[in-house]
Amino acid sequence: MLDYKENERVMPRRKYLYTERAHYMSPNMHFGIMAEIGSEFDADGIIESIGVLRSAHPLMRSLIAEEEGSSMIYYEEHPELEIPITIKEADDNWQTDYEAVSSDGWNVQKEALLKVYAYPSESGTRVLFITHHLLCDGRGLLQLVQEFADHYTSGARPHLVDEKLMESIDDLPNGSDLRFISRVLIRDANKKWRKEGHRVSYDEYLEFERDHDRKQDIKREIKRVDGEELDKLLSLCRENGVSLNDYLVAKMMIDEKTNKVVIASDIRNKIKNYKEGSLGNYATAFSVVVKKKTSEIMELARAVDHEVRSIISKPDREMLVLSCYFNMDPELLDAIAISTLGSFESKAGRFVGSKMFGYEKRDGHCITNLGRAESNTIREGVFIPPASPVNSKSWGVLTINNKMRICYCSQGKEI
Repeated sequence: MLDYKENERVMPRRKYLYTERAHYMSPNMHFGIMAEIGSEFDADGIIESIGVLRSAHPLMRSLIAEEEGSSMIYYEEHPELEIPITIKEADDNWQTDYEAVSSDGWNVQKEALLKVYAYPSESGTRVLFITHHLLCDGRGLLQLVQEFADHYTSGARPHLVDEKLMESIDDLPNGSDLRFISRVLIRDANKKWRKEGHRVSYDEYLEFERDHDRKQDIKREIKRVDGEELDKLLSLCRENGVSLNDYLVAKMMIDEKTNKVVIASDIRNKIKNYKEGSLGNYATAFSVVVKKKTSEIMELARAVDHEVRSIISKPDREMLVLSCYFNMDPELLDAIAISTLGSFESKAGRFVGSKMFGYEKRDGHCITNLGRAESNTIREGVFIPPASPVNSKSWGVLTINNKMRICYCSQGKEI
C-alpha cells in the first residue's frame, strides 16, 4: 500500500471536468462548513491535519488548467500546492471571514480549491472549511471535515483514494438519457453556439465575477433546533410518514409562498464509478413542484414526499441536470452566467441561462440538507450553502449529535 507521500508522487491520467464544468465559470460556486471540535486548540496540529488530508486526496492539491489546443479543462496536480490556513482569535466572527472570501472571488487556476480558518473556542476548536464546488459537493465536504476532526483529535488517518469522476452519461443509471424535447433544445443551443464562433476566456470571466460579487447583497442567518424540539419534529414526521427533508421543503414553500423548491440529491449509491471516500461531485438537483394549495404543513409535506418519490423512481427526471451538462457544448456551459448576467454577447448562452437555468429571473428557492450524523469528534456544525445567482433564497441544513442547524441565505440582485 502507498504511504501518504508516495501517494502525492503518483501522477494518474488527467481528470477532465464534465459535469463539474458547470461550476467553472459561474459565480458564488463556493460553500462551507463551520464545525465545533471538542479538542484543545493546537495551531500546529491543525496545519498537520490539513497536510494529511491534502496527501490523501489528489483533488486537494490540484488547480484547474485548460488543455492547450482543445476546449477541455482538467484538474492539474501541483505537488507543492499548499492549502491556505488562517489562524484567528477566539472572538473573531467566522461569518465575517466567510463573507470576505465571497467578496474576493476565486481564481481556480491559481488558488487552491479549499480555504481553512481556525479559531480557539471555549469548548475547544472551531474550524471553517470553505471549498469551491469544483473540489466536492456538500456531502464530500462533510466527509472532509470529519476526516480532519478524526486526525486532529486522535491521529486517525483518512483512506487514500484516487478520485474517479463522472466522465460520460454512461456513468449515470440506465435510463438517464434526456427526453426528446430536452435533447432537441440542447442540440439547437449547441448549433447556435458553434455558429456564433467565439468563446469566453477565463480572464474575461474573472473580470465579470469581480463586478458581480461587488453588487451582491447576501444575508445569512443561523437557526438552531436542538434536543427535545428536534425530537418532537422527527416524531411528527414519522407519524405522518414523511422525512425531515419533506417537512423542510413544505416549510419553505409556505414561508416563501412558492410551489417550487429545488433540492440536492446524493447519488453516490446510484452511479457506477464512485469510489468510497472520493472527493468530487456526486450529487444532482431537481425541482419539486406541488400545485396543491394548503397551509397545513404536514399535508403539504406528504404531497412533497409523493412528488420526490415519483422523481427519484425515474432516472431521466432525477438525473436531468447532469444529463444536460453531458449533452451541452462545454464552452457553452462557460458562457451561460456571463452572457445572462454580464456583458458577453451570446444569444445561445443567454437562451440557456434564462430559459433553462433561471439566471434571468433569479427568484429560485433551494434546500441542501446534508442529513444527520453522530460524531465523537465534532460537537456541532453549520452548513453554509452556495449563494447561486439563480436563487433568491437558499437553506443549508446539517444535523450533528441531535443538533440541527439551518443556515438561511437570502440575496438581492444588487446593493
